[in-house]
Amino acid sequence: MLDNPLSRVEDARRFSIAPMMEWTTRDFRVLARCMTRRTLLYTEMVTTGALLHGSPRTRFIGHDDIEHPLALQLGGSDPVALAECAAIAEQWGFSEVNLNVGCPSDRVQNNLIGACLMAHPELVGRCVRAMQEVVSIPVTVKCRIGIDDQDAEADLARFIQIVSDHGARIFTVHARKAWLQGLSPKENRDVPPLDYDRVHRLKAARPELHIGINGGLKTLEQCQAQLAHVDSVMVGREAYQNPYLLAEVDERLWGGVPVVSSRADVLRAYRPYVERRLEEGARLNHLTRHMLGLFHGCHGGRAFRRHLSEQAHRPGAGIQVFDDAAALVV
Repeated sequence: MLDNPLSRVEDARRFSIAPMMEWTTRDFRVLARCMTRRTLLYTEMVTTGALLHGSPRTRFIGHDDIEHPLALQLGGSDPVALAECAAIAEQWGFSEVNLNVGCPSDRVQNNLIGACLMAHPELVGRCVRAMQEVVSIPVTVKCRIGIDDQDAEADLARFIQIVSDHGARIFTVHARKAWLQGLSPKENRDVPPLDYDRVHRLKAARPELHIGINGGLKTLEQCQAQLAHVDSVMVGREAYQNPYLLAEVDERLWGGVPVVSSRADVLRAYRPYVERRLEEGARLNHLTRHMLGLFHGCHGGRAFRRHLSEQAHRPGAGIQVFDDAAALVV
């Protein structure tokens, strides 16, 4: 089953790591793959303007084969530009294209990107349809339960109805409202209360749609409990700040064989990639910053983090800094 790319991404969607700006870079995604083969990974959000007009394109969508199954999240609201970007995504081998209808930052609001699109379901629907017309890979939507003074029951139901009428079948819902006025993007990740039950009711009302849930999930036990109500779970900050959580995902959620048996195994698996990227001119701290939470709560973990934080950013820092940090915990 997993030999078919489409089947593989459908299977992987059961558990995914949320797209997070400056966090879900290609370097973090390779680190994640050292612990889980089954999880669906996402890029950071890439705006249509950056993808169509930025250079080089690899800066925005470059990736390693090991990262698959891998989804590209796009930010935009012009159906023509989104369709062009979706076609590029398929050409570059991405498993899925996801439209961001959840980011609350002022910068993206000003360009009609992200959560503000919750107020424009017809436009979101046209965007989805335009992308679906030019690609064979899934086109999905990540949204909130609402924005500002929207009614989380009626307005979310209306949004899903209109967008699904245009062809969308796969939604991941962040179970919080986004307050576009009065809260910062950081506050919008914590302050609005979680309402998992609202997402559960959406799935019960629309069983023909794939409904995933996101927001505040920290343990695999919580994820398993959610899967009794929805089709998939998406974990964000916890997967980044406590990445060894991913080492149990393949076994716990798919019944598969664990990829690694220790954090030391993760370091050994990641080291060749670090060496290669250093040879290509990458800075060590850009690679190792994603590892800082790997030994959270472990003996030597604080020394490991301190060594990388103090040494990896220095000019000329190389693989020896990585090895010296590893020696503190292995």
